Amino acid sequence: MERERFEELIKMHERMIFHVIKSLGIYKNQNEYYQTGLIALWEAYQRFDGEKGKFSTYAYSYIKGRILTDMTKINRAEEKNVYPDEAFWEMAVDENGGEPMELEQLHSYCEGLTERQKMWVIDTFYYGLSVQEIADKEGVSLSAVKKWRAGAIQKIRGNIEEGVIDL
Repeated sequence: MERERFEELIKMHERMIFHVIKSLGIYKNQNEYYQTGLIALWEAYQRFDGEKGKFSTYAYSYIKGRILTDMTKINRAEEKNVYPDEAFWEMAVDENGGEPMELEQLHSYCEGLTERQKMWVIDTFYYGLSVQEIADKEGVSLSAVKKWRAGAIQKIRGNIEEGVIDL
């Protein structure tokens, strides 16, 4: 009985769902939004209170609200995720096997640094490790890594001022 009633409801309000989809300018994934509209129609049917107004008005606002909510979720997810274009997948792989350009450049800044200071520069700027992560990796205290950092920064600044390092 309930299923037959809902199928009649779908026939009566199907055009409304398509109208909402069109009014919101949805041109991609229309089938998904249609399904969202059907779910919203079912929920509106379940929650409707006949004393508060007309069902079609309630259903329209319920469907539109649900589709807008889904659009917002999908748009946020697409903004967070980067999908590379075809050119990315067709890029040639460097067959030389040498160090990446940025790593070579970082090594050029390490002129005159101790091994620990060099390690701090590489771990921080190439691998993106925090001071705490470097301390954990090397099994030393946080203050030791901070001293490496301070010494490395001081020596690199001095090398830049003296012209040893070209920017």
